[in-house]
Amino acid sequence: MHSPSPHPLVELPIRHLNRGDLVPCADLCEDRGWPRDEHRWGLLLSAGTGYGIDAPDGKGLAATCLTMPYGADLTAVGMLLVAERYARRGLARRLMRHVMETVGDTPLALYATEQGQPLYEDLGFSPVGRAERVGGRFGAGGPGGPGGVSSPAPTLVASRSSVTTRPAAADDLQALVRLDLPVFGADRTHILARLPAFSDRLQVAEEHGELVGYAALWPSGPTEVVGPLIARDTAAAQALIAALGATTDRPLRVDVEARHKELLGWLAESGLEPLSRTTVMTYGIPDLPGDAARRFAPLTLATG
Repeated sequence: MHSPSPHPLVELPIRHLNRGDLVPCADLCEDRGWPRDEHRWGLLLSAGTGYGIDAPDGKGLAATCLTMPYGADLTAVGMLLVAERYARRGLARRLMRHVMETVGDTPLALYATEQGQPLYEDLGFSPVGRAERVGGRFGAGGPGGPGGVSSPAPTLVASRSSVTTRPAAADDLQALVRLDLPVFGADRTHILARLPAFSDRLQVAEEHGELVGYAALWPSGPTEVVGPLIARDTAAAQALIAALGATTDRPLRVDVEARHKELLGWLAESGLEPLSRTTVMTYGIPDLPGDAARRFAPLTLATG
């Protein structure tokens, strides 16, 4: 009896991912040379919507994609991954088209690798910016260095301002939301409310009792990631990173919006080296909403 030929990969069904898929998602990250990051996947699948295609060989997932909604005005796209054994067979394009059809007229934003950018451009996305990934052992720039930092400390006063930092408290959430909204131009309460449990440390910056910035530190493989990083100015951003860097002996990683050259220079002097570069791209809007001058680093490139 003749058996039917298998369906082409691009006809495999797309399904919603859930927390039961954490291990297969982490396996797929590892397959592509990324940290497994089950911790990050847990946050993404609880606050966003994951899509997956099961591998036809029965071994985990063939491909994934994640969307993070910010009200009706923006959806971030990330974690578009295809298993190496199924690469270059149309699965990434299939998932992206599915996402675009699902969100309808809602504008999209994402961070594209050099390899992924041609696909996104072909789908109608436009480049609007860049992010620089830096990483390494954090050590302050030395006396007279940027921000006047001589050594990292849990609470730091930058010489150019009266900014201080402290660990975030439970009653800071509303102030964080008020600070975050104009910076990102979208309501991210569902993300911010999860930051205390997700982060190893959540730090806020203040001046004269007013909240002027915040940053989180969370684990990713052997490193600690700083993000999101929202600050009134570069001095406040430096103070937050120095405070967080003082709490860990693991290497730091930060994805800094490339327009913040002063901060990137300070990070280089503090021991962090360039690792990679991504392109910020949008679909349906000419640029990211919000105040780019105060948006120093995203939570993760998967969420914006």
